[in-house]
Amino acid sequence: METFGTRNLHQKGNNMQFTITFLELFFWSIYLTLPILLFLSLIIVVLGQVVGYMEHWSKFDSLYWSLITATTVGYGDFRPIKKVSKLISTIIAIVGMILTGIIIAVALNSASFSLEKNIEPQMIEKIKERVSVD
Repeated sequence: METFGTRNLHQKGNNMQFTITFLELFFWSIYLTLPILLFLSLIIVVLGQVVGYMEHWSKFDSLYWSLITATTVGYGDFRPIKKVSKLISTIIAIVGMILTGIIIAVALNSASFSLEKNIEPQMIEKIKERVSVD
């Protein structure tokens, strides 16, 4: 028979194992997707430098602007004036959303796998029963 203290200790062990599994899978998956992540990042930086050249910004300001645009933050301290620059900025934003989407997908997949591996089947059934609407 488990007492409250031993059950709580067992649960902490599962939480730690979940975290370890998640981190291992997340970083391994990022490593595997690194070529595409680097390629997308390169597109963002290069297009940002092209816009910066056309808008007469410094290289650092162009890098800063492209990263802010790619993350769709857009502070507004730098903004393109020329139509071609505006078109390129939308491409940077779309590529940035793809980059972010890949990272989020990797995180969600890692969390899902870690939950399935480290949560007891009875707990999963209880959660399914609470969530399901008949």
